Amino acid sequence: MFGCQESGLRVRSWFTLISGLVECLGFAGAVFGWASLVFVLKTEGYFGNLCVNITINGTAVEDCSRQDEQLSLIFTIASFMNNFLTLPNGFLFDHFGTTVARLLGISVYTAGMLLIAFSSPVNSILLYPALAFIAVGGILFLMTNIQVGNLFGTHRSTIITLYNGAFDTSSAVFLIIKLLYEDGVSLKGSFLFLACCSVIHLFRTFVLMPRTHIPYPLPENYTYGRMNCGVTQDYAVAKIEEKNIQTSRAEEEMPFKGTSAQGQNTDKIERSFKSCLLSWCFLWHLLWLSVMQLRHYLFIGTLNPMLNHLTAGDPGLVSRYTNAFAFTQLCGILCAPWNGLIMDRHKRKQREPGQSEQEADLKATILSLSLTALQCVLFSVCAATPILPLQYLTFILQVLNRSFLYGGNAAFISVAFPSVHFGKLYGTVMALSAVVSLLQYPCFILIKGPLGGDPLYVNISLTVLSLLAFINPLYVYLHCRRQAAQRASSNKSASS
Repeated sequence: MFGCQESGLRVRSWFTLISGLVECLGFAGAVFGWASLVFVLKTEGYFGNLCVNITINGTAVEDCSRQDEQLSLIFTIASFMNNFLTLPNGFLFDHFGTTVARLLGISVYTAGMLLIAFSSPVNSILLYPALAFIAVGGILFLMTNIQVGNLFGTHRSTIITLYNGAFDTSSAVFLIIKLLYEDGVSLKGSFLFLACCSVIHLFRTFVLMPRTHIPYPLPENYTYGRMNCGVTQDYAVAKIEEKNIQTSRAEEEMPFKGTSAQGQNTDKIERSFKSCLLSWCFLWHLLWLSVMQLRHYLFIGTLNPMLNHLTAGDPGLVSRYTNAFAFTQLCGILCAPWNGLIMDRHKRKQREPGQSEQEADLKATILSLSLTALQCVLFSVCAATPILPLQYLTFILQVLNRSFLYGGNAAFISVAFPSVHFGKLYGTVMALSAVVSLLQYPCFILIKGPLGGDPLYVNISLTVLSLLAFINPLYVYLHCRRQAAQRASSNKSASS
């Protein structure tokens, strides 16, 4: 029976992993393909009434800057909601479990797709709630799928970053909609199809995903799902998951006790949510995420106006570069696992004497955090350079950095803090970084107004700002050195 149970869990784990990748790849991060959808919306005439004819040097031209402002504001609000509502969603996920969180995500995601399907240039205002719903539903898909990494032990960080890479790649969904639109498929038809795909999400929720959470590390003889070895497992699963809930709540109530005398770090088990939230480790990580995320959001939200500026308004060139940007997003799922492999590389090596697994995991994040910050600086420098062909390199660096950024963010939180607080801490860091991301709209207004459509000075400022991201890996490096010194001191005292 146990052999059958183990084999059944292995098969179900792989099926859950692959189907989860399909879900994240085809749906979760669609909102970040906004640049492709904007091209279609402008062609359809959404907010077209805001375009006016003006005369420049005796020549009549159409000024659509107010239309661009509205479309940029829609993305600003959607990206803000995507992150900010991760906080209450994280509490919802931690408290009520996977099923409730996924049902909420499916509901709002489907509502967003239907709103766009039944919208038109006459009621363009529907785009505001629609994009926000798609963003919130998508992040709930990602949040509930990340825990699948707990089923794969030594490859946990790789799986987490793989899911985040799939989330990034799913921004190509709007590119597919753009290409279908150019071939005659209506916007309504495409979004109705995506809304109908909610049947797939419901199937995964009730058949493949656990009712509450997948714990880490996995308890002995752990199982989940509705069927195992040909017999119903509802009772056994309910008992195991009830025990998991009780254990998680007990851990959450335990106060922070630091490091034991034996040199084993009990931090990961006994830290309270408050102590995690107020730690320097969390605050520097928040800064790391916020400055790079702002850079990415402003780039995505202003890509269409930027390409119009660099191409002197040539619609053919704008369409070509928009497609190139969207096609590079497909590489996100290929880039992200490299970050996980960097984090997991130490698990094949023997740990230092007295070093806990959590300390080894934390030390392994230093290279990942540093590489991500370096990528962002290089991406920002290319984006700030007003040379049109160079933007191909910008697109490549952008998707590489974005894959490392979000995969590394989720993996770092899962490594540095207790798993019982993952949903809350992940939601908190995303919510607080969302507040910072609101700066993208005033930056856009500054570019379209006083700077006359030239983003050069704003891009230079953001490049300088992105250098602050290096503080986080530096702090983690110094923290790991202090831990190593404490271990050496403890071992010396014990030997004497």
